[in-house]
Amino acid sequence: MTHPVHTPVVAADGGLIRFTLADLLVSRATSMRLELSDGGAAEPWLTRLVGAETSLAVLGQGQADVPTRPEMGRLALLLWLRRWWPASPSLGVPSLDPALLDLETAVATADVEDLAEGLLDGFEASPAELFDTAIADGALLAAAPPVAGEVRGLCARLAAWFDDQDDVVRAEAAAEVSARLENAAPGQRAYALAAGTDPVMTGEGVLASGRASVDWARVPPGILDAAEDTVTWRIVAAAAATRLEVEVAGAFADAAITAVAARDGEPFAEVPLSLGAGRFTGTADLDDAATRLAADVHSGRITLVVGVAGEGVAGTTAEDRAQVVALVRARPPEARTLAERAAAAADDEEF
Repeated sequence: MTHPVHTPVVAADGGLIRFTLADLLVSRATSMRLELSDGGAAEPWLTRLVGAETSLAVLGQGQADVPTRPEMGRLALLLWLRRWWPASPSLGVPSLDPALLDLETAVATADVEDLAEGLLDGFEASPAELFDTAIADGALLAAAPPVAGEVRGLCARLAAWFDDQDDVVRAEAAAEVSARLENAAPGQRAYALAAGTDPVMTGEGVLASGRASVDWARVPPGILDAAEDTVTWRIVAAAAATRLEVEVAGAFADAAITAVAARDGEPFAEVPLSLGAGRFTGTADLDDAATRLAADVHSGRITLVVGVAGEGVAGTTAEDRAQVVALVRARPPEARTLAERAAAAADDEEF
């Protein structure tokens, strides 16, 4: 089965709507795949989305490829960006501001609700929830200046939509954001990858060492650089205790993450990681059994996983990640989202 990193999806009431990533990234999606899990729940919105005749055919088959609807494609892409966007300065892929992503996703979600009422019942976030997150602590106002005009337009659309929903409080809040941005001047992004220096690693006392890559599926989005080989580990023999040291270069934000070391698939140490200057680091003392293990094996038999290490996680491969990065880097400017345009504008200001 194709990994979710390659298939943007909208979780609907009673089914899934899938797209091909390569098509969405270049704005050439012509079809979308409907996969039903509960025909009774899906039937009302399915009829509104594809019409009565096609709806009957899809309900009979349980799945089908149908002509795409632009509203569905936009929402699927934005949801993918929020989860899988491979930010990496070294790869030339900028970070995307979460407040701008949340705002545009709020608008896209409202558009889908208007297109097919009931489709998003039980969805992960409503337009109201996404808008609330976007404006929390002034995040949207801080991120908006590079694309202030577009943000004003989206806020105006949301204000009208909330008003139609009799959500007066949010309608007024969206209108207020729009008004406050009327004279906003472009400015740089309020965040950046923290600077750091590479650690000095001597060979003294090192029993084993190696490098690893972060599996995007095992860590929260927007936390770590998406490049390969950003993890460095070593097992060091010291007078007091033998310890495992781990460093993960390229930190964009804080999160609770750990690193798990295993020999031939059997875990033997877990290291809580803390955010430092542009990186996560952590150290854990090893017990006698783990120390003997490390001393008796070659580094190549030891693996290290950053993030969730359970077998239930559908992990990404190096090939998965390379394909996605290539697609993102080839993305045409005219297909960019609001957050991408803001990132590009901020980069232009820096030079």
